[in-house]
Amino acid sequence: MSDLHVEWSGSGPPLVLLHGWAMHGGLLAPLVPALSTKFHVAVVDLPGHGHSAAMPVASLDDVVSELAARFADTGLPLRVLGWSMGAAVALRWARLAPQEIARLVLVGATPRFVAAPDWPHAMEPETLARFGDELAVAYRLTLQRFLTLQMQGSDAGRAALHELRGALFARGEPGAENLRAALAMLQAIDLRDDASHVVAPTLIVSGNRDTLTTAAAGAWLAAAMPAARQVIINGAAHAPFLSHRHAFDAAVLPFLDEY
Repeated sequence: MSDLHVEWSGSGPPLVLLHGWAMHGGLLAPLVPALSTKFHVAVVDLPGHGHSAAMPVASLDDVVSELAARFADTGLPLRVLGWSMGAAVALRWARLAPQEIARLVLVGATPRFVAAPDWPHAMEPETLARFGDELAVAYRLTLQRFLTLQMQGSDAGRAALHELRGALFARGEPGAENLRAALAMLQAIDLRDDASHVVAPTLIVSGNRDTLTTAAAGAWLAAAMPAARQVIINGAAHAPFLSHRHAFDAAVLPFLDEY
């Protein structure tokens, strides 16, 4: 049995929430009250993040194996909502075990996080590496700046930002070695060949101001996947579920409720 930390709420069909790199499941907590009225919501701390232990080997497939083991007895198939790195994990999960995944919501999603000659819709490798260095040196300050940027234009405003800053560090700081291992995994991700094989109905939610996982990357995914469509939230950056909650809920809740 996997020892991933999972917090459950509500009742109904199972819905798994997967957070982004260097974060933890608590950042997705604002979504839980609305989702738990219709779903049995599982908020996961991915390996090496939050309350989950680090894995000895941290490839994307290793993470998927951990998740598959943890949710094997929960009444498959699952709905999965993944944000940023969590979206990549969800996409790979749906590719490796399509029978386990009923529906996907991919937020701030990209098949590849670093640019290449044939992939312009991403950060330069040096930019991502520099962000990793900043986290290793000043984890709290770097993530506070990131969260402030994502909440600009928020429907919830300053009170929500204060609450989220508190939640950000509620599960401690990941160790430097954990951050480096997760960054290496992020840098290695390339799911462009997987996209056309993922048949689960998929909603891709992008912010038009997102410079980490651009709306163009989300559009590429929506075109490549057989049953995907994209919603672009104007004015949002990398965390539209924080900054533009009403627009996010209006797009995501009806999609998750479809059968």
